Amino acid sequence: MMIHFLPKLSHYSRLAFLGFILFSFTASFTYLGQAQTKKQKSVLFVWGGWQGHEPEKCRDLFVPWLKKQGFSVEVSHTLDAYLNQEKMQSYDLIIQVYTMGKITGGQEKGLLNAVRSGVGLAGWHGGLGDSFRNNTNYQFMVGGQWVAHPGGIIDYVVNIKDHQDPVTKGLSDFKMHSEQYYMHVDPGVKVLATTTFSGKYIPWIKGVVMPVVWKKMYGKGRVFYSSLGHAAKDFELPEVLEIMQRGILWAARVKD
Repeated sequence: MMIHFLPKLSHYSRLAFLGFILFSFTASFTYLGQAQTKKQKSVLFVWGGWQGHEPEKCRDLFVPWLKKQGFSVEVSHTLDAYLNQEKMQSYDLIIQVYTMGKITGGQEKGLLNAVRSGVGLAGWHGGLGDSFRNNTNYQFMVGGQWVAHPGGIIDYVVNIKDHQDPVTKGLSDFKMHSEQYYMHVDPGVKVLATTTFSGKYIPWIKGVVMPVVWKKMYGKGRVFYSSLGHAAKDFELPEVLEIMQRGILWAARVKD
């Protein structure tokens, strides 16, 4: 039909015109596809629990950074955010900073189902690794549970074990002055960094090599954890902050 509207065009001109129309349609669909690919990613940032880990200060540190990365961020001071299962599964990432406390069956179900469906999960120290001590299904999702920090605030070394993974690539071993977490860890996690206990405070754990940073899958969801970050000032150490930021981007599928 389009050719009949252009009777004075030559055969080759008509073909060129049709080619232009086809190119325009293809370019339009390509643009729409790219626009969908670049859809703004969304994050639910949940904070609370024991105040000794400074969840509010950590919120004020990471939420502005997330927004600068282009994320749409929703902040919640209650675990009730986990109850809306449909909304939970619409996020790209959940960051939880909630030490100890209790989670209801409905709240836990909403969180676990969201991550299992493909929503990422990221967190640090007790805010993710010592959140709900009575919930083994939650601990199974995270990949570990805090059980001790011998000596309290001490000096120790973090050793980078995977120098190829994007989260730790280019980083070297570094010193910490904070809590050295002793954890019960899922052997199925991918360990990126470790620490070794000296035995100074508890002799029978001398030489124990403990995972500090790991990643894993839970269903279709990416889970990232770092035991570093007892207080907000711990993130003043460049390596600690870099690891957490890279891990967040990985869990949100911004980075592979």
